[in-house]
Amino acid sequence: MRLFSLTLLAVVVVLVAATPKCALAAAPANPQQRADELLAADRGFAEAGAKADAISGLSSLFANDVIMPVRGKGFAKGKAEVIEALKANPDTSNARVQWTPAGVGISADGKQGFTYGLMTENLKDNKQNLLKYLAYWRRDKAGWRVIAYNRGRRAQGPIASAPRSALLPGPMSSTAQTAAGNADHQQTVAQAEQAFSDAAQKIGLTAAFAEFGTADSMNLGGGGKTGFVFGAEAISTLVGGGEPERGSSVSWAADERVVVADSGDLGLSVGYIRFNERAADGSERQPIPFFTVWRRASADQPWRYVAE
Repeated sequence: MRLFSLTLLAVVVVLVAATPKCALAAAPANPQQRADELLAADRGFAEAGAKADAISGLSSLFANDVIMPVRGKGFAKGKAEVIEALKANPDTSNARVQWTPAGVGISADGKQGFTYGLMTENLKDNKQNLLKYLAYWRRDKAGWRVIAYNRGRRAQGPIASAPRSALLPGPMSSTAQTAAGNADHQQTVAQAEQAFSDAAQKIGLTAAFAEFGTADSMNLGGGGKTGFVFGAEAISTLVGGGEPERGSSVSWAADERVVVADSGDLGLSVGYIRFNERAADGSERQPIPFFTVWRRASADQPWRYVAE
């Protein structure tokens, strides 16, 4: 979630390495089955996590190389750092956590995907923190594990209950690519992120977010929203509200990490949003860490942001 990245809450110890309910089944036969498998993995972790403390429940999700934006501090890199960053929030350290995935997307090779959903931290004295999350997953020998994670507050109120259809791949090859081929995919995602920022400098955030998204795009929506914001037009209004029609107050780049499925249709960009002007007192404003999920419908189509 880019301009609405929220300070990620905290968490402690490393959990049981593998959760049986999240074990990987045999390779699914089609994209819908792959998406169902990933949803089942997220739900399995959630079911196990609800029986443990929040730290254990959340840490079970993470791959060793997971990355998480921490507003005001940059990124927590690696499982140990992410757990320490999550620990920093006393609410999380003393809570039990429940979550439910609301959406899923999958790569054509079935080895990467993302989920997003609603989360509740149950605190002492019957208090609760209402949250929402976005997770980017990788499938390997250990099963599905999260390699990028973000969560933030949500407002109290009713949420649309109808499940959204899985975002399935278009006509991309699922054949494993060479390392050089994947490097090319990474470069094109980084270029798409840069082109997105460059466009915002010329046409403004509202127009840029409308142009570089699709009807399927999702934004976490910030703490003022009860749920998610869907569709490039709605997202552009949310993000660009109050910004001038031309020019932008911020610029950004995938200057931290890029990950792309070998099938070349789904990827992740990780970087910083930087303010174009200094604060009123002349000081430089702290950059905001973000990650974005990118997708292209086919090899000849441009990359478009699909979740942030």
